[in-house]
Amino acid sequence: ENHQNIWSQRYIELEISEESVGSTKVPNNTHSSPSLGMSVGTKRHSYKKYQNEDSSILNKSRIQLLKKNDFGSEGRRIQSWERAYEELVSFVKEFGHARVPRKFLQNPSLGMWVANQR
Repeated sequence: ENHQNIWSQRYIELEISEESVGSTKVPNNTHSSPSLGMSVGTKRHSYKKYQNEDSSILNKSRIQLLKKNDFGSEGRRIQSWERAYEELVSFVKEFGHARVPRKFLQNPSLGMWVANQR
């Protein structure tokens, strides 16, 4: 049960990271979240084993979650960037400027994305 909760928590962190930087590539030694980096490394290794039809610790529901986010693929990077850009355009229309706070409570991923673009 606890292992499932940790896996789910790291998966959510991965989604947030992917939204902010446009990629599921997280270094194993990331300073902002070392546990996320290690978790992504393990997921990447297990997912590659699954793709190579080797024995993998991933169950079907986890594989589907990773596939949903094109894990191991950079195909979503451009789409994610364009989606974030559109969110920025909407922000500018609403607020009249593009100075999105890093910790923008209404859309935390937009604040992180803008900070990363600077």
